[in-house]
Amino acid sequence: MATLGKLASFRLPPLPTVSELVKLYNLRAEKQLSQNFLLDLRLTDKIVRKAGDLKGAYVCEVGPGPGGLTRSILNAGAADLLVVEKDSRFIPGLKLLSEAAPGRLRIVHGDILTYRMDRGFPVNISRQWEEDPPKLHIIGNLPFNVSTPLIIKWLEHIANRSGPFSYGRTPLTLTFQKEVAERLTASTSSKQRSRLSIMSQYLCTVHSCFTIPGRAFVPKPEVDVGVVRFTPLVQPQIQQPFKLVEKVVRNVFQFRRKHFYKGLEKLFPEACRVELTHEILERADVDPTLRSTEIKISQFRALCDAYAHLCSLDPSLINYEFREELGQKKLKTEQSRKMDTRTDTETKDSIEA
Repeated sequence: MATLGKLASFRLPPLPTVSELVKLYNLRAEKQLSQNFLLDLRLTDKIVRKAGDLKGAYVCEVGPGPGGLTRSILNAGAADLLVVEKDSRFIPGLKLLSEAAPGRLRIVHGDILTYRMDRGFPVNISRQWEEDPPKLHIIGNLPFNVSTPLIIKWLEHIANRSGPFSYGRTPLTLTFQKEVAERLTASTSSKQRSRLSIMSQYLCTVHSCFTIPGRAFVPKPEVDVGVVRFTPLVQPQIQQPFKLVEKVVRNVFQFRRKHFYKGLEKLFPEACRVELTHEILERADVDPTLRSTEIKISQFRALCDAYAHLCSLDPSLINYEFREELGQKKLKTEQSRKMDTRTDTETKDSIEA
């Protein structure tokens, strides 16, 4: 208890400001890496407050950069903060913070897309999936270019209870481009309703916390930024394998302006497309004239269950991909066109001879 009391009252000793560190180490945000620095500690403190009570907690911060959010996490009383940073230019500044908070900040120089977070924390912090979330949090001001692939990767980990979710229902508090944040939290019939909406909401409670104006970042991005908090559900709203759900949802949303069955058809090979589309719609009992944005998660559950049933009858269906078939057709057409051109040329040469 005494240790927790010290953490609760802990403040970092006097240090150069984040802006001063940026100048000291000549740090510039790399456009190709979608880097934007958040230097206002009032805003980083606000993000950390939305993450919940961090006193005595374990935290993984994704892409700390110059360390603004890192300071706020440490000041909030985190007992153990693991930061994963890919860009070596930020390591010296992070080491300075580590020295100011001895034993509380661990630095991993690596890529969060490949880092094994399931090995990053002690096993004894784990909680059963049905229990309250563990005293572990994932927080990050994500570069725009990795935010979507990263959340999809983590959603798959949630479905499989692997990676950082091997410890239990680990919550995440992350920043996204405002448009992506709106897609993640969009409700049924919203214009922003998308594949991301379904994939995140069938697995998590997804909450939009607040929006940060672009002018708060250095350099200023062309868009505002949304802060989103995810808490994995005890029971997913669709109880089918992640890859199967992702495939159904992806196909349904590929023709947003048409009736959703147009996308659903592409789950099946051409030879049996009409028959199986009719069967899946009948079994799921979903109106085929709905637009993809109008379909509720309960209806997606019915569609996924119906598709899983058809795949159990014909296992080859799960590996069928319409785009691959389309690519093969295009390749055959191109090869045929080249062959016709070669034949025409040979015929012409023969006549001239």
